[in-house]
Order: sequence, then structure tokens, then C-alpha cells
Amino acid sequence: MNVSVGLIEGQSAVEVELTGTFTDSSGKPYTPGRYRFTSEVTLAPSDLASCAFALNDVTIGIGFHWERKERQVFRGAFRLMKRAAGLTLINVVPLEDYVTSVISSEMSASCPLELLKAHAVISRSWLWFPKANPARSGTAQRLNSHEILRWYGREAHPDFDVCADDHCQRYQGIAKAFSPAAAEATRATAGEFLRYKGTICDARFSKSCGGITERYATAWEDEDIPYLESIYDGPAQSCAYSPETWIRSSPPAYCNTDDSELLSRVLPGFDRETRDFYRWRVAYTPEELADLIGSRLGADLGPIRDLQALARGPSGRIYRLKITGERDHIVIGKELEIRRALSRTHLYSSAFVVDKESGRFLLRGAGWGHGVGLCQIGAAVMANEGKTYTEILQHYYRGTSVSV
Repeated sequence: MNVSVGLIEGQSAVEVELTGTFTDSSGKPYTPGRYRFTSEVTLAPSDLASCAFALNDVTIGIGFHWERKERQVFRGAFRLMKRAAGLTLINVVPLEDYVTSVISSEMSASCPLELLKAHAVISRSWLWFPKANPARSGTAQRLNSHEILRWYGREAHPDFDVCADDHCQRYQGIAKAFSPAAAEATRATAGEFLRYKGTICDARFSKSCGGITERYATAWEDEDIPYLESIYDGPAQSCAYSPETWIRSSPPAYCNTDDSELLSRVLPGFDRETRDFYRWRVAYTPEELADLIGSRLGADLGPIRDLQALARGPSGRIYRLKITGERDHIVIGKELEIRRALSRTHLYSSAFVVDKESGRFLLRGAGWGHGVGLCQIGAAVMANEGKTYTEILQHYYRGTSVSV
């Protein structure tokens, strides 16, 4: 099976550097060198193992605080399609080569082997799930004058299977797969999927759950998915807690680690810049919040007077938040909409409590991402402690199994 991955969209021209010989659909050869394309073309490598193409200034982390440009190198064929917005560049690559790049891009190829195996299984499953469940693709929303309740589903890309950025799964080329362990993890799990009662799972994952994973319905549709329920991210059940107490403390959990050596091995370079992933803080003045709400939601509330959590998930992530200003109020959800509304990029998560200090709103938060499914940093710690990839997967996705 091949996977088509969207790398770039909306360009007037695309510059590509070829290594090895490629041929177009008419059989015309393109020898190693630099080429600038302004129209549709499809190029296939003469040899999949030795041929590659490189792109400069590929944007990664689009809309997030780590957004930047990179030079990336890819194997496989590439196709340029002309659309109203410009050229779309698509990489067509075998499934297992795609998985090898993803597990080395989402985390680092220097991760413990068992983590890479676990990620290979869930990345393969995440890709395959919507093919068997097309009705669950798309963006859903419900709006009225004082409430925005919006969540972001698995929108189908019309021209390719998946994009290469965080909207789908990170796919940043072959240079990321610098360790033999990445290829070994893919080979060792080739064709394996995460299954629940025989059906391939919607294997969601995030960077750090903050100590407790979140249930599916907090972030997406109001649906209970048995293997995407909330669990304590530790070897035994934690004691009873309230969400606010949990967020204000720093309880033990797999993802509560400051092991700099491990983090340097498991996180890509740009992710290592985010060191406060387990517990974090951000502060705003009432005017700064009003400006954010105005620019992100188009709502003129005036200087903000109060932020009130109306509904939280088990991890403490808010999925209905009331924002009250001097002129008006609005209720927003779900978790990603809250994260987008209260930041120029995204808050690390919607698991936060609010204090007012010196005329400012201080948000004290927990975790990085939606928190549903596998916690990548927690899984890295488990692998480092000697857990196998099936033990890791059964911890985060209760009641599942791994099989071809």
C-alpha cells in the first residue's frame, strides 16, 4: 500500500533538488540537480532506496508555538497538482516507509525501541482508521450568539490521504530517521494494528497528558469510546483528587519527568524548547485577553472580568469556558477552541485553573495537547523503564490488542 502525503499547498512555483534519476509520466528522465516547476508534473524514482528529493523552507508546526521552516528530504514519487490556490506537492510513499518517518518525526529516532514500536502501531492505525470509517471525518460545530461549541475532526483532504504536519501526523522526511532503531521498529511491527474487539482503533495521542489522560468526548463528538477513556498515567491508580487540586500540584506520573538525558533522546530538537510541559503558567491583563478574544473569535467583550470553567473532563481539561467582559460574555468549547482563543498560537492544553494576581489573570496549567490516548512522554518513560510496546499500548488503550 502507498500513502499520499501533502507536503506543500498554495505555491506559485516549487523548487526541488533531486538525488538520483527520476522520470515523468512520458518517460522523460530528470537527472540529479535542482529544478523549478510551475505546472503539473509527476516524477517517479528510478530506484526507491537510492533516489530522493529535497525541499527548502518547509513550514512545520503550522499555527503552534514551535512553527518554523526546515529543509526536508523525502523518498518516493512526487506529484504536483495545480489548484485554484496554487500548486500542491504530494509525496507518494510506501506505507511502512511513511510510518518510519512519522515515528521519527513525532518523537525522535533515538527513542527507546519499544516506544518506537508502540508509535509505529498507533501511527499505522491512526492512518487506517478513517478508511474504514469515512463517516467520522469532517469538522463539526454548533453556534449561537453567546456560545461557540466547535471541535475539529479528521477532515478529509481532497487530493491526498494525509498532510505532513501536526494537523495529521508529523511526516518530516528521511533525515529524521537517523537511527537504525526507527527502521527496526517498523520492521518488527510490520502490518500490526491496534484493535478493539477486532476493529482497528482510532489511536489518538498527544505529547503530555499532564498525569491523567482525557476521554474522547472532551475534545471531539459527544461519544464514549471504550479504549479512549481517562486513565491515571502511572503504575497504579492515584488517590482521589479534584481537578483544581490536581492541576495546582505536581503528582507523580510517567510523564512527570525532568530527566534531561531522556528528554534529549526522545524529543525532536524543537520540542525540547518546551520544558514546562507537565505544569505551566501564562499571564494576561484584562486588555490582552480582550484583544485575543476579539482577534481569535471576533467577539467584542471589552476588558475581561472573569474566566469560569463550566465543564471539565477527568484530566481537568475544560471543554466549556465562560468568558465575561465589561460589555458582554461568551461561552466557548471544546478544548482546542479554548486553547486557540486564549493564545496567539495555542495554549499547551485546556487543563488550567485561573487566579487573579496584581490585576492580571494567571493561568496555571497541566499537560501539552488534548491528552487523549497515548501520552508520548509518558510512553517514553515507560519504555525507558523496560516496558514492552504491547504493555505500553495496553496501558493507554485499555481492552485493546495488537495484531495484523
